[in-house]
Amino acid sequence: MKGLKKKRRIQVIVVAFVALALSSGLIGYAMRDGINFFRSPTQVTEEPPAANEVFRIGGLVEEGSLVRGQGETVTFKVTDGGASVPVAFTGVLPDLFEENQGMVGTGRYIDGVFQASEILAKHDETYMPKEVIDALKDQGVYVEPEG
Repeated sequence: MKGLKKKRRIQVIVVAFVALALSSGLIGYAMRDGINFFRSPTQVTEEPPAANEVFRIGGLVEEGSLVRGQGETVTFKVTDGGASVPVAFTGVLPDLFEENQGMVGTGRYIDGVFQASEILAKHDETYMPKEVIDALKDQGVYVEPEG
């Protein structure tokens, strides 16, 4: 009788371990594309990421760089004051998107151009994403607004 209880206990432990390992693997597999790292334009130019890596880039839309192409393709440069990265986006830009304003884009860096799949713009005159503010402060470009 004691041998049967011991055997049953070992079976339960093994099944629990397998279930834990399987669920951890499934969670990791599901999240593999959901984690996007933020990079400033300076970081992208200093250490270009692999073409298959999806990441976020943010900064200010460089003045005079916004070109609306034929169709829905738009090109512009995003800068943090230290470097500029060309961006290409096909789609509809947010209403508040304009030059000299903060933006964050998600996409891939391919052949020296950031191919954006999503563009986010500020939602009011004082908002800018924390990552963008930090990157601009590092470059000495951003000064906190008073008030």
